[in-house]
Amino acid sequence: MTDVWADISSEFLHFYPRGRRLLAVAGANAERSRQAADDLLSALTASGQQVIREHSPDGDEVELRDAVTAFREGPKSDDILLVSGPYALLGGRARGMWNYAVWQLAGDEPPHTVAGSIVDVTDPAHPARRFADYCALPSSYGA
Repeated sequence: MTDVWADISSEFLHFYPRGRRLLAVAGANAERSRQAADDLLSALTASGQQVIREHSPDGDEVELRDAVTAFREGPKSDDILLVSGPYALLGGRARGMWNYAVWQLAGDEPPHTVAGSIVDVTDPAHPARRFADYCALPSSYGA
């Protein structure tokens, strides 16, 4: 586990300390998202959190909503549902499902403006947190 994942875990737990919490790790590459979420899972469990881990290879909204509904309707707990997958996890109506979202990217891939945290995983053994200045993006960005 690296400091980046421990820092994101601490930030998430600061904002969402208890109750059922929903956390997404998304990016242009669903398999990279899977690995990034597994690394974040390690940081969350090291902090004493109970985490339910899911992966959506295609980001199907119906399947995501089913998983989130089942989690929310389950027994009262302080568990975290951590879901990884592609861009679709933060697209359209799906973006509103999450308490917090992490966007993983590699190299010059563009960040996602919905994400609370952006992590460059070009070298997965040494991820780096990015802080994007969305004010500097051209008006056509994301159009």
